Amino acid sequence: MTKSTEKPETSEEAPAEEAAAPAAAPQQQAQPMQVQVDDAGAISVYANFCRVTGSPEELIVDFGLNPQPIGPPKDPIVIKQRVILNFFTAKRLLAALNMSIQRHEAAFGVLETDIQKRLKQR
Repeated sequence: MTKSTEKPETSEEAPAEEAAAPAAAPQQQAQPMQVQVDDAGAISVYANFCRVTGSPEELIVDFGLNPQPIGPPKDPIVIKQRVILNFFTAKRLLAALNMSIQRHEAAFGVLETDIQKRLKQR
């Protein structure tokens, strides 16, 4: 599990001086934060199915194993893991996944997510 010391800042938490900063001041870019992680208790699972649902406050991401990845499944897919994220964390996850996938595709080629197209290419 990742333990993050990063706290999102809202407009209510921002000091008044920062809110009224002159437009001409150079903007500082966010520096990558080094976060210590203790993954000793982490459990690894494989998933080939993912479903995203949510509410205005959070996203719910369910992971499971679809034993029949081609065509509609005959039996219900059993959800084994559920991750609930606020939208700030979800956006950071989106950026991290996007960067990782871009690196992978640069090294190994474009990932085709449509299984029918992948089967036709063979």
